[in-house]
Amino acid sequence: MSEPTGAARRRGPFKVGDQVQLTDPKGRHYTFTLEAGKQFHTHKGAFSHDELIGASEGSVVRTTGNVAYLALRPLLPDYVLSMPRGAAVVYPKDAGQILAFADIFAGARVVEAGVGSGALSAFLLRAIGDHGMLHSYERREDFADIAKGNVERYFGGPHPAWTLTVGDLQDNLSDTEVDRVVLDMLAPWETLEAVSKALVPGGILCAYVATTTQLARTVESIREIGCFAEPQPWESMVRNWHVEGLAVRPDHRMIGHTGFLVTARRLADGVEPPMRRRRPSKGAYGDDYEGPNKERGSNEAQG
Repeated sequence: MSEPTGAARRRGPFKVGDQVQLTDPKGRHYTFTLEAGKQFHTHKGAFSHDELIGASEGSVVRTTGNVAYLALRPLLPDYVLSMPRGAAVVYPKDAGQILAFADIFAGARVVEAGVGSGALSAFLLRAIGDHGMLHSYERREDFADIAKGNVERYFGGPHPAWTLTVGDLQDNLSDTEVDRVVLDMLAPWETLEAVSKALVPGGILCAYVATTTQLARTVESIREIGCFAEPQPWESMVRNWHVEGLAVRPDHRMIGHTGFLVTARRLADGVEPPMRRRRPSKGAYGDDYEGPNKERGSNEAQG
């Protein structure tokens, strides 16, 4: 039985073509690709790539200036933060949330819109495996080219589960019986009609947006289209901790807001979503509001 795509690049001794991440004594990272006969140069000396080829992962190499560097393969979160960028990448903290709360499983059929630099595509492909399907749509050809290079560099070549289409999702979507749809784009509400037809009943829509105005419009649009259960919006933040003897405290810097996430489940055809009991503050829905809660919101505002 053959190994999953890219698995051979994740284990065993270092080989020519492998990505290597060096960590210096101050914790700084340097990533490069192993090539026979090449040298890696730093401001504190150099060493030959040949010293690492055939060495075990987790080895230590010393430069001509006698500075020690720890050599490991970069983790996917490390790789996506250091790879060439066209558009901003989806941060690992958000990619992890998407994989978990959009319930991305091995063999899933997934549609993605807004490829950017390919970070989320790499996470999705590793989760669905060789026998899943990821069809990614990207409006800009230059972003698509960068994403293709980044993904293929990580997996060591083309991934058998990946199809990349240049164009708007709502104009080009032909996939059916899709399990999951992930939208990382400026106006995800423009695609809802198309993706609702592609998703299977019980399938999950997940949208990643940057601003509160996008978040509000996305949530209200999902409610208005009428074929999804109540959408769930949230954001996550990450704070590292400093642990040194008795000095145990949160780091002074943290990864705060990067984006908002919204998930919603596709209902069966012909089913109307049950009215969710919500208690908005007075005035939450103005007189000009035309959404599904118009009547109730108007009564709340008057009461």
